[in-house]
Amino acid sequence: MNPYQVVKDFESALCEYTGAPFCVVTTSCTMALLLACKWHNVQEVSIPSKTYVGVAMSIKNAGGTINWWHDYDWHGTYKLDPYPIWDCARRFTKDMYKPSQYQCLSFHWSKILSIGQGGAILHDHPEADKWFRKARYDGRTEGVHPKDDKFIMGYHAYMMPRDAAEGLSRLSLLPDVNADLPNDDYADLSKADCFQ
Repeated sequence: MNPYQVVKDFESALCEYTGAPFCVVTTSCTMALLLACKWHNVQEVSIPSKTYVGVAMSIKNAGGTINWWHDYDWHGTYKLDPYPIWDCARRFTKDMYKPSQYQCLSFHWSKILSIGQGGAILHDHPEADKWFRKARYDGRTEGVHPKDDKFIMGYHAYMMPRDAAEGLSRLSLLPDVNADLPNDDYADLSKADCFQ
């Protein structure tokens, strides 16, 4: 028995629910955003100044710089402009996937599909899918013994089977239409010392 099969089952169920051709689950939305930013080799990225700190840190940790949008009114999701990367931490509903985009989800306890922790990247790019899967698994190839593998730089960001099992169970009970979560509790990150 492969305990990680439930992770693949959860990814497949997320594809079916959202309409995305590919889904790669991670430990958090922050890690999903970091992987998407690394894949796109982000440079200057524009985001709302009032958002979750993990979004800005993902951009910085991927080597990018931030251009802040002040007084930007967003609901549920926004684009990391000019890249096809979306922070969708506050939106999760059936058939939400947009073709040619990289939509990053959150499964934090306060989100719509609440499993305590976890994230995902919805996308439709086969080469990106291969890279995401290897990058999230410490730069290793899943199913290949380390002595036989060729490593890339990676991250310890793979979802544990227990979290995927809970996600699969909760997803089966989720309605098709879910309202976006409010976003009025964020501080203005452009004033934070770490982003100066």
